[in-house]
Amino acid sequence: MIAEERLTRIEAIVNERGVVSVPQLMDELDASESTVRRDLLKLDKQGLVTKVHGGATRVRPDYVLADQSLAGRQTLHMAQKRAIGAYAATLIEPNDFVFIDGGTTTECLVDAITETRATYLTNSLPHAQRLLAKGCRTLLPGGEVKPTTEVLVGAETVNTIRRYHFTVGFWGTNGAGLEMGFTTPEFSEAAVKQISLEHTVRPYVLCDSSKLSKISLITFADFMDATVVTNRLGKSAQAFRMAGNVIEVEEQ
Repeated sequence: MIAEERLTRIEAIVNERGVVSVPQLMDELDASESTVRRDLLKLDKQGLVTKVHGGATRVRPDYVLADQSLAGRQTLHMAQKRAIGAYAATLIEPNDFVFIDGGTTTECLVDAITETRATYLTNSLPHAQRLLAKGCRTLLPGGEVKPTTEVLVGAETVNTIRRYHFTVGFWGTNGAGLEMGFTTPEFSEAAVKQISLEHTVRPYVLCDSSKLSKISLITFADFMDATVVTNRLGKSAQAFRMAGNVIEVEEQ
């Protein structure tokens, strides 16, 4: 087993089990104690595992406890978000019924949309205005406006969306992890994300790579429930590549 493959395997084992000993890794990898300890030290320096006495533990993820305002997020990772949005726009076909979630990455998708023959439903007030300006047929559900993110939430929103069946959909997320899935900090918004994703044939989560190291309070879908569109990942994110449902796009 070559060094790069061995490091990837160790990271995957630690993330899966939470904690693993040096002897366990020696047995799993058929490697010497010195090799395993050297690999753990390298992974610890890269921030991929936490080296402890006699083994390693999973790195505790960064927690997102609350939504930032739209204005606060519109300057973060914008080159990556624009590239992700531009790629996602190419996935929309003329006869699609499209769901678009709120957020700044999905806003970049809306700005990149050229397909005006599809029908769009969004729970985001800013997105609806942009879609209308492009001449797109645009639907809004009922519900209460959440001031922070300017999206519609609540029982009325969920009940409206429950009646629809989308051919393709796009969601933002506050965090994404192989174990915890896609997460967001607020119950009412999580409920809208969950029901809309469940009612979509081709679901995509648009997620710049900074979100891959974060977790928020509520899971709205498992990681394998959607295809992830993200920017080009570094070597430290090899475990996400191995999941098989991640599309990497080049920054523009």
